[in-house]
Amino acid sequence: MSTTEGIKEQLQQSPGKTVEGRPLEVAVDERGLERAIRRLKRKIATEGVTRELKRRRHYEKPSVRKRRKAREAERRRRRRERRAARKQTGGGGGGGRY
Repeated sequence: MSTTEGIKEQLQQSPGKTVEGRPLEVAVDERGLERAIRRLKRKIATEGVTRELKRRRHYEKPSVRKRRKAREAERRRRRRERRAARKQTGGGGGGGRY
């Protein structure tokens, strides 16, 4: 289990508690501040920080959480099936007119 997964699991198990984890760091080099900001935004997106903050803004009842998790799992399953079907059929599927 990676460090990020462990931190996410701890956050989900103990709402309201702060969990110290690996800080997101981006080095500012000769390429400039703008580029560093873009890298930081990308890191935040891939780590799921904003999604987690949004989710934790309000208390989520266990029953609501269970339904949300089931919905997310179903969405992942469908996406996986679609990708598998596309792979089997060759699926280039540009969808263009020409």
